[in-house]
Amino acid sequence: MSPREAELTQQLEAALQVIASLRQENQLLREKVNRLVRRVFGSSSEKMDVAQLQLLLAGVELLAPAAEPRAEVPPAKAQNPAPRKPKTPRLPDHLPVVEEIVDPEPVKAAPEQWRQIGQEVSEQLDYEPARYFRRRLVRRTYVPKAPRADAENVPVTAPLPSTLQERCIATPALLASVIIQKYCDHLPLYRQEQILARRFGINLPRQTLARWVELAAGWLRPLYQQIKTGVMAGGYMQLDETPIDYLEPGAGRTLKGYFWTGSRPGGDVFFDWHASRGGECLDAVVPVDFRGTVQCDGYAAYNRLAARPGQAIKLANCWAHVRRKFNEALEGTPRTGGWMIKQIQLLYRIESRLRDAKAGPALRQAVRASQSRPIVERIKKACATLLGSKRFLPQSGISRAMEYAQGLMPGLEVYLEDGRIEIDNNLVENAIRPTALGKKNWLFIGEADAGDRGAILYTIIESCRRRGVEPFAYLKDVLTRLPQMTNKQVAQLLPSVWGKPTEEPLRKAS
Repeated sequence: MSPREAELTQQLEAALQVIASLRQENQLLREKVNRLVRRVFGSSSEKMDVAQLQLLLAGVELLAPAAEPRAEVPPAKAQNPAPRKPKTPRLPDHLPVVEEIVDPEPVKAAPEQWRQIGQEVSEQLDYEPARYFRRRLVRRTYVPKAPRADAENVPVTAPLPSTLQERCIATPALLASVIIQKYCDHLPLYRQEQILARRFGINLPRQTLARWVELAAGWLRPLYQQIKTGVMAGGYMQLDETPIDYLEPGAGRTLKGYFWTGSRPGGDVFFDWHASRGGECLDAVVPVDFRGTVQCDGYAAYNRLAARPGQAIKLANCWAHVRRKFNEALEGTPRTGGWMIKQIQLLYRIESRLRDAKAGPALRQAVRASQSRPIVERIKKACATLLGSKRFLPQSGISRAMEYAQGLMPGLEVYLEDGRIEIDNNLVENAIRPTALGKKNWLFIGEADAGDRGAILYTIIESCRRRGVEPFAYLKDVLTRLPQMTNKQVAQLLPSVWGKPTEEPLRKAS
C-alpha cells in the first residue's frame, strides 16, 4: 500500500468514526426531542393499551430464562367487563324545591268555571347569584322595671359575640368564601377584588382580602399542626415536593419555593412550605422522632432521611416513576421498553385485584410475596443483563430507565415486605394537583410568608376533600367556633371528626 493509499485509508476510518459518533448523537437528540414533544403536546396518561403492547412485543424472545417462575395474575379486566354503575339522578334530592304553579290563561280569567282533574310536573335546575348583605348587630340595653336596690339597678347589654378579630367587618362565612375561592376554585385575590367591585359595588382592596386570609390561617394553625402530627402517627407516609414561585422584596424577580407534601394513605394530607428544595428542609418537614417508612421518588435529598442515626427511617420508592421512565424510552426502543412496561403492568394488575378484594396488610403481603416478587426478580435480571451487554447507548432513554430502576431497586422492593406500603406514590401526587392548577391562575403566592399561610389552608381543604366534607360549610363552622374553644378542644374540629355521621347536627347548625 502506497503512502497516499495509507493516508486515504486513515482518513476514511476517521470519517467513519465521526459519522458513527454523529449518528449516535443524532439518535440521542431525537429521543430527547420526542420526549419533549410528548411532554408538551402528548397525553399525560401513562396507561397503554394491551393490544398495543402485544404488537410491540410480537416476535420478541423473553429476556429472562424460560425456567424462571412466572407470577400468576388474573385475566385482564377487558375480558370481564365491570357492571355498569347505577345512573345518578340529574337533579340531586338534597336541593331545595321552589314550586311554581302555572295555570292556563282561560283558567286565570275565570277560575270559578273550571275544575282541576290532574297536573303535569316538570323540573328545571335554577340558579341565584351569590348575595352579600350587611349583618347589623343591635345590642339593646335594659334596666329592670321593678324598683331594686341601687346596686342591682344597673343597665344590662348583651355582650358582643366573640370574633376572630376586634372590629373586623368580615364574618366567618365571608372569610370561608374568600378562602374557598382562592385555594379551592383557584381564583386570585385581585380577581375577587374586581368581582366584588364590578358586580356588587363592594370596594375591598386585595390587601384587605390578604389580611383576612392571614387572619384565618392564624386561627387554623392549631388544626394544621394536629393534622400534620396525625399523618405521621402511623409510621408510614408518602412524601413529595412541588415548586411554587414567590416574591422577595428587592430581588426584582420571582424566586422558587417548594410545597413539601406529606400524605397518609387512607388518612389526611399536609403541606409544608420552604424557600428551597435542599435536603435540610426535610429536617423540618419530618421530625427527628419519626420512626417508620417514607415513600418517595428518586430525588437524592431523601437519602438524608435514611441516613439518620439508628436507621429509624426506611425509604420506599415508587414504581410509577419507574414506569414513567420506560414509557419515555418506548419510542426509541419499543420492544425492550414495551417488555419492561408489560412486566410493570402485571404488578399493577395484582394490586388492582387486591384493591377489589379489599385485602388487608397481611393478605397483601402474602400475595405480593408469591405473585409480585417473581416479576420484580425478572425485571432486576433483565436490567442487569441488558446493561451488562452494552447493547444500548449509555445516554439512551432505555439505558437511563434501566439504571434508574436498578439504582432504586432496594426501595422498590420495600412494598413487597410490608402490606401497608402502596406500590407507588400517586396518592400524594394527586394531593399536589390543586396547587398545580392554582399556580396557573395566580402565578405566584406573594411574599415568602404567604407560602406558610397557603400550606395551612391547602392542608385544611385537601383534608376535607379526602374526608368527603364540604369545605365551605366546614370553614364557616370552624371559624365561628374557634374563638370560644380551648387548645384541648381543637381536636373536636378536625375534618376526620367533623365529617363523621355523629357530627350531622353540627353541620345543620352551621
